Amino acid sequence: MSSQTVQTALSAATPDCPECGGTLDCSGRETHCKNCGLVTDQDQIDRRPAWRTYDQEEQQRTGAPRTATRHDRGLSTNIGSVDSADISPRRRRRLARQRWLHGRAKFDSKRDRNLAHGFGEIRRIASALSESNAVKEQASTLFREAQDKNLLIGRSIEGGAAAAVYAACRCNGLVTMETVADVARCSDSHIWNCYRTFLTELDLPIPVSLPVDWVTRICSDLPFDIAPNIRKRALELAEQATESAEINGRPDGIAAGALYLAGRESDTRLTQAKISETVDLHTKTIRLWFQHIEKHMVE
Repeated sequence: MSSQTVQTALSAATPDCPECGGTLDCSGRETHCKNCGLVTDQDQIDRRPAWRTYDQEEQQRTGAPRTATRHDRGLSTNIGSVDSADISPRRRRRLARQRWLHGRAKFDSKRDRNLAHGFGEIRRIASALSESNAVKEQASTLFREAQDKNLLIGRSIEGGAAAAVYAACRCNGLVTMETVADVARCSDSHIWNCYRTFLTELDLPIPVSLPVDWVTRICSDLPFDIAPNIRKRALELAEQATESAEINGRPDGIAAGALYLAGRESDTRLTQAKISETVDLHTKTIRLWFQHIEKHMVE
C-alpha cells in the first residue's frame, strides 16, 4: 500500500469542519480547520496500538505491554550490547558507558531503586516456586502499596518481597511459609514480621485454610494414585476435625494425619515418611495429629 493511498484513506475518514465545512487537520496535537482555523479538539492522546507498517496483513504492535512487576510499569528502554567486529574499541567503551549511565538514569530516587530491587526479588522467588504471572503481578502490587504506606521502613527488602509473594500465594491457593522461606534470601522470622504487618495494614483478602483443602492437594502431589475410598475417608476425617473443638491447629498437619489414618484403616501402605516428603512436614508432626484424630474422632 503506497503512502498516497494511505493519505487518501485518512482524508476520507476525517470529518468536516462544523463551521465552514472545510477539511480538518489531525496531524498535530490539536485538530483544526485548514480554512477557518477553528480548533475542534486539542491535547489528543492516541490510545490505539502503534503499528510499524501500513500493510494490514503485516501489522505488529511495537513495545512490550505494561506490567506491574517493573518499577516503571515496563515503559523504560534498554541499551543492548552489540558484539560486532565493525565497532572500534573506543566506540565500544563509549557504548558501555552510555549503557551504564542509562541504567542509572532509570531511577529518580532511592525509593525507585528499592522498588526495582524488591520487584526483582519477587520475580525470582515466584519463578523458583513456579507461580504464574498473575501471582507475580499481585505480589508486586502489594509490595508497591506497602512502600507507599511506609511499611518497609526498618525492614529488609528481601523480607518484604518474600512476604508479598507469600500473601499473593495465600490469596490464590495453598502454600506454606517453609516453602517460601526455602527460596528466600532471609529468615522466616523476617518474612513473618513483614507478612503480619501487611495483613494488618493492607487488609489482605486471604481465605482461611481448611484441612479439607490440604487433603486434596496432598493426594494430588503424591507420586502415586490414592484410591477413591481412602480419599473420601480422609475428607470425612478432615471435616470432622474442622468441626471438632478438641482438634485445633495447622491445617496441613491435620490433613496429613487424616490421610495417614484413612490409609491405615484400609490396609494401604501409605507411610508417614512419604506424606512428609510431599507436604514438607516432619514425621513427628504427622504422627501427633494422627494420634489426636484417632483418639477424638475414631470410636
